[in-house]
Amino acid sequence: MGRLTHLDDQGRARMIDVGAKPETRREAVAQGRMVTTAEVVRLLVADGLPKADALATARIAGIAGAKRTSDLIPLCHPLPIDAVSVELQPEGETVRIEARVSTTGRTGVEMEALTAVTIAGLTLHDMIKAVDPGATLTDVQLVEKTGGKHGRWTRDRIPEAPESVRRGGGRVLVVSTGAAARTRQDTTGGRIVAWLREQGLETPDASVVADSDVASGLRAALADGPEVLITTGGTGPSPTDRTPEATRALLDRPLPGVAEALRARAGTPTAALGRGIAGLANGTVVVNLPGSAGGVDDGLAVLADLLPHLRHQLRGEADHEHGAHQSAPHGLR
Repeated sequence: MGRLTHLDDQGRARMIDVGAKPETRREAVAQGRMVTTAEVVRLLVADGLPKADALATARIAGIAGAKRTSDLIPLCHPLPIDAVSVELQPEGETVRIEARVSTTGRTGVEMEALTAVTIAGLTLHDMIKAVDPGATLTDVQLVEKTGGKHGRWTRDRIPEAPESVRRGGGRVLVVSTGAAARTRQDTTGGRIVAWLREQGLETPDASVVADSDVASGLRAALADGPEVLITTGGTGPSPTDRTPEATRALLDRPLPGVAEALRARAGTPTAALGRGIAGLANGTVVVNLPGSAGGVDDGLAVLADLLPHLRHQLRGEADHEHGAHQSAPHGLR
């Protein structure tokens, strides 16, 4: 962990001198939620609360809060804000609040975005407290920032593992609520593990997570920097199928051609409903395969040709013998 920059050598609070830093375009996005009742949300949408136009009032308050951040938080710099947007989206029993703030300056606008969300939420609470004094403002958090020497940061992105802890090899993640609960038998994870081992990738047994836990399962699988991560399951159109969305949030370089090749290989018309994606996450090749044994076998047949070439490219090595690297998936020989 780095040094706390708002403390001097004696541990006293200070305002950072940013005079020597270059001016760059900076942006920050923050989110939060107001948890209330479905009836209150219905009244908000219908503009039926005693204090009328609550959503619009909270939105304007959030914008004003972003502009007054340096007055509210002692060590923040006054900034020439280029733009502020605050959106309030009613969803079921909650109102999702999102603020986006941008500036061209020497320091970031994270606090401005967080303040905008907080002030909008507090204003909304004031507007609805007559009908729901128990409403809760929660989950206020920074979700993305860009600009400055650190570039782009997102909450879901996996920090790149240092070389000292990058273990390489392969990882397999089975995404199946039934398999996680042991109410159904997984027939895919073992096939992929065996195939990766045949490719010379040291691969532990597959991990299994429920559909609702796919995001955390992906982060855990990527934490020690594997060379290849293959998922199976959760790629269809069902409301519980979330693997592509969770994967996309972690990728820094998509590989759409790989996903297209996987779908083109499948021998069933329903393969067109598959939404699996592929790409690179901090140097790890990530591929989504379907949750069926047949879909996995078809996918591995495609990867048998593509993966060796891709691994060579990522290592910066010439791959003149690309065609010699092909091998049949486990169970298809």
